[in-house]
Order: sequence, then structure tokens, then C-alpha cells
Amino acid sequence: MRRNIIETVMGGVVLLAAAGFVFLVFQSGNVTPPSGYEITAEFDNATGVAPGTDVLLSGVKVGTVTGQRLDPDTFFAVVTMNISESVKLPRDTSARILMEGLLGSNYIALDPGGAEKTIQSGGQIGFTQGSINVIQLLSELIWSAADSASKDDEKK
Repeated sequence: MRRNIIETVMGGVVLLAAAGFVFLVFQSGNVTPPSGYEITAEFDNATGVAPGTDVLLSGVKVGTVTGQRLDPDTFFAVVTMNISESVKLPRDTSARILMEGLLGSNYIALDPGGAEKTIQSGGQIGFTQGSINVIQLLSELIWSAADSASKDDEKK
């Protein structure tokens, strides 16, 4: 009987410790529900973008990607973003998917336009550029350089 009580107490201590760790993770990660307004953008290629991806304006984080889906009619990726209430984007704002570095993760860069009217909650960014496959570009560069070198050798 005494052994069952000790096991029960130890189990309770383990559960409290686990709950404490979960609490610390949420506190240190600043995990809070997004506050702001939602907008969407359609990209021909949204590789590397997922919920949680940063949305930057002039290098400053102004939002987060909250979801993405495939438009069944156009086959474009529709990306939903939550933008901070303090940021009012002009209607002619453009969005690009960029890489942080050669091996870095992707993010969405917003380039504001000069329109007087702003994008309202539920609005859409009309001007977009999808992600670029750097590996494919490098391989094409290498193959074209090799092809050019072989043609030069043939001329000699």
C-alpha cells in the first residue's frame, strides 16, 4: 500500500514538471495568437513557405503566414498572412518569396506601393513573385558553361 502512494506522488511530480516545461516553452517562444488583419496573395510557386513563415517589410517582421492552400482553378498557391494592425499596406503592395541566404529559409518580402487606399482585412495582394529554385539556376549555369566550353573546344 505504501509503495502505491509513493508511485502516485512521484507520478504527480513528473506531471507537474512536464507542465512546467510546457509553460516555459510557450513563455520563451512568445507564442501568442496573432493579432492583426488577414490578407492573401497568390503565388505560382510557394516552395518553402508554410504557416509560421515570417512576413517582412523593409527587413522588419510585420506578420506571419497563417495558412496556404491550392486554388483548384488556377493551380496557384494561395497564402494567407496575418499582418500587424499598425501596418497599413497600400493597395499596390507587391509580395515576393525570397531566401535568407544560399541555404537559408524562405520568407515573404512586402514592397509597399504608393496608392492612397490600403488593403483591408480579407483583401488580396495583386502583384506577386514566387520562390526561385536556386539549385536549378545553378545547375543551368553549370550546364550552359560546360556546353559553351565544349563548343569552344570544337572550334579549335
